[in-house]
Amino acid sequence: MPTYTLSYSNIKLNSEKKSNIAKAITKTHKKITAANTYFAQVIFNKIEKKSHFMGGVQTTKPQIFLHGQIRSGRSISIKEKLITNLRNTLIKVSKLDKSQIWIYIVDLIPNQMIEYGEILPESGKEKFWFSKLSPKLKKQLKSLEKKLITDKV
Repeated sequence: MPTYTLSYSNIKLNSEKKSNIAKAITKTHKKITAANTYFAQVIFNKIEKKSHFMGGVQTTKPQIFLHGQIRSGRSISIKEKLITNLRNTLIKVSKLDKSQIWIYIVDLIPNQMIEYGEILPESGKEKFWFSKLSPKLKKQLKSLEKKLITDKV
């Protein structure tokens, strides 16, 4: 957690651009929430041509819609900071105007989710959760965290 699903239309996103967007979203989430990067997932969905409508009219302008599911328990100010930083990140990476970026954040109760085979902790209790993982999984997650921190966007 979080899981960000990025749907896009009328814009081409190659593998490199997707990778840069995924890294930027993950780093932004960590910066604002202090959650470990290995919790973040970014999933891309391309909207087929002539399959995106706004106001009942087919849109032809590039659009990005980011739907983020995050653990509940964060303040309104943190969530507002998160969505504005995500918007600014997407503008920077995609070169789109802010009017072409849509972001929705949904809170989910941590104890109703499983990741890496374990029920997720409440925000702020990640260290205790991490301490209960197998040594092999701890090593894998530490490596994943380290790799993203050293990658540039």
